[in-house]
Amino acid sequence: MKIALAIIMCSYVYSECMDPYVFPEKYNSHYECMIAGHEKSLSKIEQIGKRTTNREELYFKFVCYPEEEQEDVPV
Repeated sequence: MKIALAIIMCSYVYSECMDPYVFPEKYNSHYECMIAGHEKSLSKIEQIGKRTTNREELYFKFVCYPEEEQEDVPV
């Protein structure tokens, strides 16, 4: 079973969150997914920048969850 990663960006100032973004890559373990969640959150904060992050008081939430494997369906 593979592990999926979903990240949600929120603003404390506006008291709202964006819809979750589910990354296309899947992970072999919960541990690997958790590391990736922290790394991707940090990367996004750096990309957004200090000014916007501080002005909007942005924060990220993420979750790692088992993704059910889909069976091959004959066409």
